[in-house]
Amino acid sequence: MTKMKTITATVDRWHPDPLKVSKAARVLMAGGLVAFPTETVYGLGADALNPEAVAKIYEAKGRPSDNPLILHVYSIVQAMHLVEMNDTAEKLALKFWPGPLTLVLPAKSCVPSITRGGLDTAAVRMPANKVAEALIYASGCPVAAPSAHLSGRPSPTDADSVLQDMDGRIDFILDGGSTTGGIESTVIDMTNPERPLMLRPGGMPREDIEEVLGCRLELPDTLSTKRSPGTHYRHYSPDIPVIIWRKGEKFPDVFPAGYMGIDDPESDGVTNKIVFTSYEDYAHGLFAGFRKFEAGGVACIVVQWPEDDSGINEGLRDRISRAAGLG
Repeated sequence: MTKMKTITATVDRWHPDPLKVSKAARVLMAGGLVAFPTETVYGLGADALNPEAVAKIYEAKGRPSDNPLILHVYSIVQAMHLVEMNDTAEKLALKFWPGPLTLVLPAKSCVPSITRGGLDTAAVRMPANKVAEALIYASGCPVAAPSAHLSGRPSPTDADSVLQDMDGRIDFILDGGSTTGGIESTVIDMTNPERPLMLRPGGMPREDIEEVLGCRLELPDTLSTKRSPGTHYRHYSPDIPVIIWRKGEKFPDVFPAGYMGIDDPESDGVTNKIVFTSYEDYAHGLFAGFRKFEAGGVACIVVQWPEDDSGINEGLRDRISRAAGLG
């Protein structure tokens, strides 16, 4: 692809400068690519209704074209222009938007096939981030945005990580500081409101969603899984091996290793370690930790497996297993 100059503009995460946001919005309206923060990770945005602009996302990331994109909106009304919103899906949106929940629903004809990955459904969500909200509103269009990194790499949670992967590949980066969540949104298939499916665990815990639905989220079949990004290709992996360690087991015989987890393994094989105080912090720091160790000269990264799958742990387990090549 043709190398371009990537411009970065730093904005306050709570009160983003309207002039800088307007400049980024004009890039989107002209068919360009803008990386921006959400509450989960940084997204790589294009006008979701412009097929030529969306094609640039796939090219910049090296992303397979059958991997659908999430459409980011600033209101439920805007989402209703893009998908057929049933009552149950609207109930979830009213409860959890803005927030890390993506809903997969039948797409309306205005959504280009390339944005949908060739499917008859589209994925929509409303990010809980003032910079993202301002950008989507100022651009006047839904913003298709996968994570702002090269396909297969760990997702970026700060602008420096975006620049590391995407410098010269995209037009603009809105730097709103580090994201607060750390792993991507939970994706729910609501095409059949009588049988909601968990396509991808993430930042919104299963238990919270099921409490509102009044029923269990079922697991998808192979066809349904294809409706979600981040599920049917290698994802989230650094350039060095990721090895899973479970508390109580012998620590892997590797050296030198970087380590991340809740418990200190107290192993001589650990050159550098990050010990988190909670699983929420673990989820927030996972991708940044991958990138830190990747650049730090260790031979591999050992990560602790969460002991249960409650709360954020289900999404954390998913990202760990995929980074280790087990997803």
